[in-house]
Amino acid sequence: MAYLWIKSFHLLFVMAWVATVFYLPRILVNIAETRDEPAVQARLELMGLRLFRFGRIMFGLAFLFGLTLWQGWRLFPGVLPNFGEPGWLHAKFGLVLLLLAYFIWAGRLVRRSAQGGTLPSSNTLRLLNELPILLLLAVIYLVLAKPF
Repeated sequence: MAYLWIKSFHLLFVMAWVATVFYLPRILVNIAETRDEPAVQARLELMGLRLFRFGRIMFGLAFLFGLTLWQGWRLFPGVLPNFGEPGWLHAKFGLVLLLLAYFIWAGRLVRRSAQGGTLPSSNTLRLLNELPILLLLAVIYLVLAKPF
């Protein structure tokens, strides 16, 4: 029963974090397209900074519950299963690290814009906005199929 609760909380916080990973780049596109509207741009930058802060918290909680799932069997023997060292899990970690790097990059772009810096073009940002979908698809496949 504890295992299912921990897994449920992990999935909840992962979903909240992934929502920020998807939405933060969209805010960047809107910022890039409102250069001639300073009030709108300032509001979007504030939204982006708040979303980035929220996303960091959600990632931290997802990480803690995920770590508990991964290594919790050592702390709670008999309550949580031991998954051993499956290769799919290492691949998933690598992809999650790429998603995290993307998220941090997007957050830094929002911060740069709020400090008066320049952003890539809105077309470039729109293209980069699609990357996390492909990474998340690969993560989901690895978790469900466990191919290796």
